[in-house]
Amino acid sequence: MKAFPKLNEKQPSYQTGMDLRDWFAGLAMQSMNLREDYVDTPANVIAIDSYSLADEMMKARENKDD
Repeated sequence: MKAFPKLNEKQPSYQTGMDLRDWFAGLAMQSMNLREDYVDTPANVIAIDSYSLADEMMKARENKDD
């Protein structure tokens, strides 16, 4: 699933744009960078944590009808 889908007129099933998971991870990373407890955290740890949160958001999104 894309965060910003843009349909290609020649190939209607083809979508460009950022993956929704990447969008969620970017938002999570931004909030982590503002937290004092992440000040000295290496970038790779922040990236891993960001994608972990993004994965949980994707799961929550799938289960929203529960």
